[in-house]
Amino acid sequence: MRVTQGMEQTQFLTALNQLESNIATTQNEVSSGLSFTTASQNPVAAGLVAGYDQVLAQSQQYTANGQSATGSLNVEDSALTQLQNQLQSVLDLALEANSGTASTADLSAIATQVQQIQGSLLSVANTQDGTGNYIFAGYSTQTQPFAQSASGATYSGDQGQRQVQIGAGQTVVVGDNGDLVFNQIKTGNGTFNVTAASGNTGSGLIGATSVTDPADYDGGTYSIDFTAPDTYQVLGAGGTVVTTGTYTSGQAISFAGIQVTLSGQPAAGDSFSVAPSTDQSIFTTVQNLVNALQAGTDTPAAQTQLNNSIAAAINDINQALDQAQTVQSSVGARLNTITTAQSVGTTQQTQLQQSISNLQSLDYASAVTTLDSQNTTLSAAMEAFTQTQGLSLFKYLAG
Repeated sequence: MRVTQGMEQTQFLTALNQLESNIATTQNEVSSGLSFTTASQNPVAAGLVAGYDQVLAQSQQYTANGQSATGSLNVEDSALTQLQNQLQSVLDLALEANSGTASTADLSAIATQVQQIQGSLLSVANTQDGTGNYIFAGYSTQTQPFAQSASGATYSGDQGQRQVQIGAGQTVVVGDNGDLVFNQIKTGNGTFNVTAASGNTGSGLIGATSVTDPADYDGGTYSIDFTAPDTYQVLGAGGTVVTTGTYTSGQAISFAGIQVTLSGQPAAGDSFSVAPSTDQSIFTTVQNLVNALQAGTDTPAAQTQLNNSIAAAINDINQALDQAQTVQSSVGARLNTITTAQSVGTTQQTQLQQSISNLQSLDYASAVTTLDSQNTTLSAAMEAFTQTQGLSLFKYLAG
């Protein structure tokens, strides 16, 4: 095959173009810091990097979710602390009102203070986070959950508990709904509740109550009826006599696995009902206390009713405090869970980034050396091409 000068030029130019392409590739690697930028340059490594990138992005999203959840839970934790502080203030005022030394004017002043705290409690229940979401509204985060009413407050949220994913197969609750925190508060001692009949005329006061034998307690409804100032009978829901006895002030009355302590002097015909605890709103508890304080104590019976109402409020407030503390403990446990998950995620992300770097990061020293070598080769090739183009048979013949 005859090799012409044109063919030699074409081959030479092709080689020069390849050298220039190689230099461009090396320059791109140096500028990007990557040993390859397209899958075709290193298909195996590119496939591995793509997989690692996907896992890394997911892990980073879990971290972002955890950070958002931490912010929401910290807002809730602060609100629960405020809630407990306000409830403690109401409890202190109730104890002051029940001291036996408060005058009618004192009771009225205490009622006013309790009403003011009721407003503060409502504000806590309507707490919003940094993005304007109501933290105690369940899923309905754009709806104000609580509004004041004659009985305390109404709830407009739902029973949802928002969750976010903070790890593979791991979620955490980021908000407790207001129904759980503020409305589902057990009355009485948390198991059963004792109330005095509104028509009582004696001075019988409700004291300590407890379950003494859980196996014997059937959760039924009972009535402690006084047939005489010193004689009582306990009736079951169907009117069946459960037990009878002689009343002594301050001595516990025991039946069906429970004890009820009464003091003072009940009158014949007075009655006290015993029923399973029910759910009651914090706002209803506080409003009941306000109503009792404002009712007056113009008769001995009214004074006794006030004392029993205050005692009931004290029990219910203590139940509310217990509920708030339980929820806050749960919030703390969730924050700890997020912290642990964040630590695991940070370690995983560091490992993934290292794996990606090992596969794709450029060896700068080697790349610069290669680039210098390629530039030298290109310069030499271009010089050789120029000199070759200056040669011809006529120059040789002329010589």
